[in-house]
Amino acid sequence: MPLHVPPAPAPALRSVLTALGSPSAVREARTPSLKAAQGPLTPELPLPVHVLEQVTGRGGAPRSRLTGWRFLIRGAERVVAAGETVRTADGWAFAHFCEGPYLASTERALRQAEALATPYQPRLLSVPELYMLTLWLHGDVTADASSGLPGPGDLLIPLAPAPPGIAAHRPHRFAELLPVLTLRLTPAPLLKTPA
Repeated sequence: MPLHVPPAPAPALRSVLTALGSPSAVREARTPSLKAAQGPLTPELPLPVHVLEQVTGRGGAPRSRLTGWRFLIRGAERVVAAGETVRTADGWAFAHFCEGPYLASTERALRQAEALATPYQPRLLSVPELYMLTLWLHGDVTADASSGLPGPGDLLIPLAPAPPGIAAHRPHRFAELLPVLTLRLTPAPLLKTPA
C-alpha cells in the first residue's frame, strides 16, 4: 500500500534547497557522504518530526509537538544525508545536514511500511529521553501533519539504534509501546527516605 507522504511547508523545502545550493553549507556540513556526493542532490520524502512529551504520566497524558521536517537527500544512486529544518518565529529555517545509522534505518522502515496492507501517513517521532527515534505510521492519511498524538492503532517502528530492550524495526501499536516507554522513563521510587 503506498504511503501518503504529507507535503512539507514550502518555506521548509526552500530552505533545504537553498542550503543544498550553497557550496559553503555543503562543504561545512559534518556529513562526509554529502561532501563526496557526485551529481545533483535532491531532497525527497519530507517527514514531519514530532517529539513525544510527558510520557511518564506525572504531567498528564502524553502529547506530541511538531519540531521540524526532515528531508532525505538523494545523490545520484542513494540517500547520502538528511536535511533538517526547524520552526522559527518567522516560519521554517534550515537547521543542518546529518547522516548516520538513522538514514538507512529510516529507508528500511519506510520499505516495511510500504509492504503493509493499510495506508498510513509517515512521520518521525522522537523520544529524546531515551535517545529513540521511530517511524510513526499515522492511520489518518488526511490529517494535518503538524498536529496529533499517535492514536492507539497507529504503528511505531523503532529505528536502529534503538534503546536496550526495544527491538529496532519491529512494528508496535502505540497503545502497546506506550506502557514500555512510560516504565522506562518513570524514575524508580526511593527505597529509603533521605534524612
